[in-house]
Amino acid sequence: MSGPVPTAFDAVILAGGRSTRLGGRPKASLRLAGATLLEITVRAVAGAGLVTVVGPKPAAGAGHPAPGAPPLRFLREDPPFSGPAAALAAALAQPEPGRSTPPWLMVLACDMPRSGQLVPALLAAAAEAGTSVMASDEGRDQPLAALYLRSDLEGAVAAAAQAGGVENLSMKALLARVSVRPVPVPPGTTLDVDTWADARALGVDDG
Repeated sequence: MSGPVPTAFDAVILAGGRSTRLGGRPKASLRLAGATLLEITVRAVAGAGLVTVVGPKPAAGAGHPAPGAPPLRFLREDPPFSGPAAALAAALAQPEPGRSTPPWLMVLACDMPRSGQLVPALLAAAAEAGTSVMASDEGRDQPLAALYLRSDLEGAVAAAAQAGGVENLSMKALLARVSVRPVPVPPGTTLDVDTWADARALGVDDG
């Protein structure tokens, strides 16, 4: 299969959940080895042209890993806490003025501290297949660790809007008509932090 090679991509990091099972503590602010999960996720997409974080803006000085990292901007889904589909729709609806958008969009949840290990596999698979690709971690597909053709997501959001909207829509429903190729990634790289037990297992703490 031929298609565009993802030499250029933007990224969306999803960081706007309620963190109910963490007592409301924002996942983006949790730390591993001194870095916040948001900083770790931004580093994972260091090759992006632009990184859009959909979620609350952190305190001054937090969230951007180092000089030379890709431009970083913060948006909120409308209404807040209305789910990942709404977050993606918000990012797609607000392109950065004055720049062309690359055809590829990396999507990562901010609570997967090992996501940097799966990004190269997604880039390589998309370059080979020319189609949207999704991490498959020991057979478990993860739509929030994926490299999508922007046009695929735009089409999915438009269809969802016509069918009733993206508010609280599941990613499975959003992507129902999108052709996404599962890509095996290193085991454990999509493990996420939903509970404090998850955090302890991954070496993550509340800083």
